[in-house]
Amino acid sequence: MQVFVEVVDIGTFIGAADSLRMSKATVSRHVDTLEQRLGVRLLHRTTRRLSLTQEGRTFHQRAKEILAAMDEAEAEISQRTGQPGGIVRVNMPMSFGILHLAPLWGPFMAQYPQIELDLVLNDRMVDLVDEGYDVAIRISALADSSLVSRKLASTQMLVCASPAYIERHGAPSHPRDLANHAVVAYSNLAARDEWEFAGPDGTASVRTRARVYSSNGDTCRAIALANEGVIYLPSFIVGEDIRAGRLVHLIPEFTAIELGIYAVYPTRKQLPQKVRCLVDFLVEAFKNPRW
Repeated sequence: MQVFVEVVDIGTFIGAADSLRMSKATVSRHVDTLEQRLGVRLLHRTTRRLSLTQEGRTFHQRAKEILAAMDEAEAEISQRTGQPGGIVRVNMPMSFGILHLAPLWGPFMAQYPQIELDLVLNDRMVDLVDEGYDVAIRISALADSSLVSRKLASTQMLVCASPAYIERHGAPSHPRDLANHAVVAYSNLAARDEWEFAGPDGTASVRTRARVYSSNGDTCRAIALANEGVIYLPSFIVGEDIRAGRLVHLIPEFTAIELGIYAVYPTRKQLPQKVRCLVDFLVEAFKNPRW
């Protein structure tokens, strides 16, 4: 049942095999055995894609409910024994995951040796329930109201460029000046090309013109460090570069949006102890964020 759900959630047998640390043949055999036991076909298989049959959709939903109930049962027993254990599947943004979460996983594992981690890094908005995540780290102005969330920290959006770029092109004195600069834009930003600031005389906004779009913040940062444009990125990515003088914080008297960094998880009657331990650990770890 767990293998079938993993195949459906990931979308490929190979992906499920990697996630479950099994061979593709073993994964396929589990699904075949399940179909034979039930006497129905659960998946349509082609060389290009998988799709659920009507029976498969019904069974997938019920299987996820049963597996969630198993998680709750394990959590209840773990709470009684005081030893949290099991797999916690976590989704997180790529840059934040590498820069600020990766150093925490070792200490977490040492503190909770019975908990296993399945860590997935990407910059798209995942569906926690449909894709089977226990926790996601999200960076946004507001947490998704359909999910339970705990705030870990905050980060400020900053406009930056390298000293060499500023020497060649000059430093903007007002947000409207950014319209005339080469911008290296983070394409997943909700505001996209319309940047808004709070200034001495109220709000100010500018429509920028991107020379480069990238779905990854570290790529934008690398291009800015190569003196090729202005970036608009969170302080957790550029804070150390500003302190070291590799980047310059532009128009600091105009404040950009502040984003919250949240641990979010689906609403459940009883939060599994393994998830609670992870969230509590992250809250403590980010009490004094280094950016």
